[in-house]
Amino acid sequence: MYICVIKNALKEGIKTEMKIQGKSVLITGACSGIGKLMARICLEKGAAKVIIWDINEAAIESTVKELSSLGTVYGFKADVSSPESIDKACEATKAACGDVDILINNAGIITNNKIFAEQTDKDIDRTIDIDTKGAMYVTLRFINGMRERGCGHICNITSAAGMLALPKMSLYAAAKWGALGWSESVRIELKREKSPVKVTTVAPYFINTGMFDGIRSVFRVLPPEEVAKKTIKAIERNKGYLGIPFGKHFIRFNQGLIPDGLFDWLFGDIFGLYTVMDHFTGRK
Repeated sequence: MYICVIKNALKEGIKTEMKIQGKSVLITGACSGIGKLMARICLEKGAAKVIIWDINEAAIESTVKELSSLGTVYGFKADVSSPESIDKACEATKAACGDVDILINNAGIITNNKIFAEQTDKDIDRTIDIDTKGAMYVTLRFINGMRERGCGHICNITSAAGMLALPKMSLYAAAKWGALGWSESVRIELKREKSPVKVTTVAPYFINTGMFDGIRSVFRVLPPEEVAKKTIKAIERNKGYLGIPFGKHFIRFNQGLIPDGLFDWLFGDIFGLYTVMDHFTGRK
């Protein structure tokens, strides 16, 4: 009996149900990095429309112009740290585009590489407001419409930092731990109410988009194209969780298995993970 239950669970987890073709896709922070790449991929896959939210109006205009040759693209200014700004963007989006089928919460920042003792209240608020609360605010505006229609998909871009805390990125790690836990909780809530609405949580390692310029890592910094493609594929497969690269799935397992001192020595000193932020400059 237990084998049958496991087999059915595995089958449910790999069913391909969410097709991009013909869908309306909203991506936050979509004027650069993996956000822009995901917008392009969705258009190439036949999305009915791609809706770009970003805080930079000039970048929105440029991105819409660039991608419009591939399909229907809309752009709206939105500061995801502000509920008022989100409400305005949401109203404009619904008026121009109708319902959103797929929401990708991609907008995010990393404020600095200071130790926590040197941070300010402003640094804390800005990081948490964008990286954690922003995804919550945006999702809250769309999730009930998806539940009522009985269809939809929410994808939250978090980070491997949401599982493995590194020195000099305490605020980013805190924000992504919060985002990852919230995303997983929402996924389980929807599953338990047997909602057709799905949630995908994506936790990549450092991505070479400029956001983490200056880091020095013994592990491969991920090409943005790879992360964008795997994220869209995970949405199409209704995958609940995606760690990139695959080894990131085992971070928690290793921490539970290995004593703290040995873990810090192995991953922090030998693999050098605890010094990757020492030369961080970030996007200019």
